[in-house]
Amino acid sequence: MSGDIPSRIVSSAHLVAEGAAELSELEYGLMVAGSAFNRWMVRCMAAAKAQDTESSDWDMGALDVQVLHTVNHRGREKKLADVCFTLNVEETHLVNYALKKLVKAGLVDVARRGKEAHYGTTEKGEALCARYREVRDACLIDTLSALGAIDNKEVGQAASVLRALSGLYDQAARAATSL
Repeated sequence: MSGDIPSRIVSSAHLVAEGAAELSELEYGLMVAGSAFNRWMVRCMAAAKAQDTESSDWDMGALDVQVLHTVNHRGREKKLADVCFTLNVEETHLVNYALKKLVKAGLVDVARRGKEAHYGTTEKGEALCARYREVRDACLIDTLSALGAIDNKEVGQAASVLRALSGLYDQAARAATSL
């Protein structure tokens, strides 16, 4: 049918520039995917935590989960600045608060070296990350594999595009501060 208007799912139609509706669609998709992924991380960690008979009464938000996985990554201690840099989080106070919660929960240890605090996962934190992976495998990997829906090359390409978009939006954020 000629004259049909393509259906677009945009978050803010008032932001659609002529000839660039796809950018608004992309941004809407990133917002929705970001929210879904944050919800997934929280619920996956809650399921992993439920398997711990000794866990205290604490909950983890999406940033807490990200910080725990980042501290656990490669089994090396990290400074607050390292965690913030890795996660691309400017608000160091939010990461610092997450680290304090994780230390209090017994998932992360802090070692002071001079004025620097170095964070590493405890055995309990490592075990929780391992259970998270088990839940992730059961809920995502096994199901997608059974459906034949995982193409590792395409997943890797998507990851590359997301990293490139991250850099693009970081550069745009820097440019916006100088306007």
